[in-house]
Amino acid sequence: MLRIDGIDVAYGDVQVLWDVSFEVKKGEIVALIGANGSGKSTTLATISSLLKPQKGGVYYEGAPIHTRAPHDMVSLGIAHVPEARRLFPEMTVKENLLLGALTPEAKKTRPEMLEKVFTIFPRLKEREKQQAGTLSGGEQQMCAIGRGLMGKPRLLMLDEPSLGLSPILVADIFRVIQDVHDAGVTVLLVEQNVFKTLSIADRAYVLENGRIVLSGTGAALLANDNVRQAYLGL
Repeated sequence: MLRIDGIDVAYGDVQVLWDVSFEVKKGEIVALIGANGSGKSTTLATISSLLKPQKGGVYYEGAPIHTRAPHDMVSLGIAHVPEARRLFPEMTVKENLLLGALTPEAKKTRPEMLEKVFTIFPRLKEREKQQAGTLSGGEQQMCAIGRGLMGKPRLLMLDEPSLGLSPILVADIFRVIQDVHDAGVTVLLVEQNVFKTLSIADRAYVLENGRIVLSGTGAALLANDNVRQAYLGL
């Protein structure tokens, strides 16, 4: 479904990714794990065409997308839920959600998708008229994921969805990720909660200093001594 082929990516003169290659197959949960500054968010931004690779390419369903504009991604079926939620704080929950369904195709199914998001996140239904900026951190994350789902994506990319949340809310977010996947959405997950991430991931890649250094099934990496020592403190 998604293939990243030998990309180099830089911010100006500062190179962040070196020859990064990996793939996401339809129906998988694939995780990118690594320390802060390893290049995880840069990778997602490149897939979304917010950044352009200096070398290599990004291919979605066999076609190159690194040459496309960022706003093309939604109509292609790709949703990117960025780190730090990026909601419009003075707009209501419902208004923020509706912004996730602006393409002509998505507009046709707005009521249906809104009800589906409210079913997944009942708390958002209770707060649909509330300004997004007044929500708790967990509720804001639910709203950000819900906004991503409003466009009926086939590939959902999540950047640090559990960051800053309480353990109870972290469990809720991972339950939702699993439910979304079970409903037929392919998921590419960037997350620092390595234990929970590898527990639900079909496959995972480890990024260190902008390079893929390890890959395997979630279960295999969870049992890997280097991963356990570096990321789980075991």
